[in-house]
Amino acid sequence: MTPAVRPPDVLAAIVEAARRGAEDRRAAGDGRALERAAAAREPRRELFRARLRRATGCNVIAECKRRSPSRGILREHYEPARLAEGYGAAGAAAISVLTEPGFFDGALEHLAAVRAAVDVPVLRKDFLVTPYQVTEARARGADAVLLIAAALDGPALGTLIASAGEAGLAALVEVHDAEELARALDAGADVVGVNNRDLRTMRVDLETSHALIGRIPDEVTAVAESGLRTAGDVEALRRAGYDAFLVGESFMTRRDPGAALAELLQGVAAVPRGMRSGGGRAA
Repeated sequence: MTPAVRPPDVLAAIVEAARRGAEDRRAAGDGRALERAAAAREPRRELFRARLRRATGCNVIAECKRRSPSRGILREHYEPARLAEGYGAAGAAAISVLTEPGFFDGALEHLAAVRAAVDVPVLRKDFLVTPYQVTEARARGADAVLLIAAALDGPALGTLIASAGEAGLAALVEVHDAEELARALDAGADVVGVNNRDLRTMRVDLETSHALIGRIPDEVTAVAESGLRTAGDVEALRRAGYDAFLVGESFMTRRDPGAALAELLQGVAAVPRGMRSGGGRAA
């Protein structure tokens, strides 16, 4: 009998590359200059949080992303600052910028360019594993950082949530199952993103968001991520109790991503956020 072939662990490969990249930048860079650049910034952590919790309308974190491991090149001609301007004009609550280079064609320069182009709060989306990357995020203009529970054990996750707080940044802590959600809440996460994509296999299942929403306390901001393609997808999750929605690939593959965002917002603007069924801590 032929043994089953285990799918490659995409997340492990990306995390290891991110760790090596951060170590290389730290070794080659000027630490004091980075600290000075970070100190010169004034992150808007509270604005980021507040815009995701707005009670009226639909709160979308619109993403700038050129490529993904699952779908390859999403946008051949990629101008993050121009995309961000379109998102901002359309009414994005915040803008997510991919900065991971090896698998997503991102760069820290993209983050800086978006920060210079818009007044909307900006999230650095990457695979953060060290406090050094948090400092990089602040220095390049981020207001928030993404932390992925699947890539961090309990102590490391707590350390990076604390590092983000000390840097004046919000932390969007990403989970994709009940165990990761419990760890995120135990570590002090107050903004939780439920990723419908399993980063180890790249499979997408919107039921992940529906299954976990009742376990997220009402005082914690809940963000649904990945696989959201239609106004109906967003509407159903808004009614389930989500505060905000991170959307990337479905915008990046449209001719005008800003117009695609405006169309989505118009389609779900009047949908109220539903009451969460549980409201307690994850078991």
